[in-house]
Amino acid sequence: MQTKWIDDLLAVAETSNFSRAAEIRCITQSALSRRIRSLEEWVGVELVDRGTYPVQLTQAGRTFCDEGRDALAAFMDLRSSLRRGERMPGRSIQVVAGHTLSMTFVPKWFAEFQRRNGYFNARVLAANVQEAVIALAEGGCDLMIGYSHPRAPIFLDPDKFVGLRLGTDALFPVSAPDSQGRPLFSLPGTQAQPIPYLGYTATSFLGRVVDVILQGQAVPAQLKRFYEADMAMHLLRMAREGYGIAWLPESAVEEELAAGRLVRAGGAQWEASLEIWSFRSIGNSNQTMLELCKSLEREVR
Repeated sequence: MQTKWIDDLLAVAETSNFSRAAEIRCITQSALSRRIRSLEEWVGVELVDRGTYPVQLTQAGRTFCDEGRDALAAFMDLRSSLRRGERMPGRSIQVVAGHTLSMTFVPKWFAEFQRRNGYFNARVLAANVQEAVIALAEGGCDLMIGYSHPRAPIFLDPDKFVGLRLGTDALFPVSAPDSQGRPLFSLPGTQAQPIPYLGYTATSFLGRVVDVILQGQAVPAQLKRFYEADMAMHLLRMAREGYGIAWLPESAVEEELAAGRLVRAGGAQWEASLEIWSFRSIGNSNQTMLELCKSLEREVR
């Protein structure tokens, strides 16, 4: 049994809706359904009455939620207590950031912030959105830093977590250039010659944003997906070698664009604006993290 299955069931209990619960848990609805089934198989009884609308828990499901919530909280408190003993020495914080942001935004942000506000130790771990949300909820980090988009938001309980907007980024399509400096592949493409598409995996946050971009086009893109990855840097390398078109954050490709190794492959209608947010638990008492957040709030104002 995996502890995340309990959180999945609690989300279903709170929303009475599999689709909404899947959004909160940052996974697909089919993945949520599979995990609930796995939990039921482990318990040995049905926990969700799927014959009702809105979705309701069975009596066993309600009992499991009541007992499981307390047991999970106690278990996570224990883990957080043990992890505190493994922290970096001195003034320190632990950060979980999206894969791309951990390599682009976070190092520059920390360096600039420390020049103005004093030195502290930081441990930064890279993760996808789902893993980052779980790490924050379970006390595995002090700060979570990730992208947000109006059509692909990060769902966190405002009674438990507080967010702060740190900056912006842009997501747009790029391609390797031809000998004249023009893109090898340019949107929207044609049915006769669809563009080779370097895409994100289904559970990737950036993949969800690209889907939003593609769905909003009056003239649809003619793409042929042949390569997938969950990290933007993998797609960057494939695009740079001329294998196809990829949507990448500006922070990840600015040096490639400046050097002419990549070029934009579409106009403004194929772009999306991203916001960069930090989130922390209201109950976190790490003094270094609290000082950092107060300084950030003053700067944002």
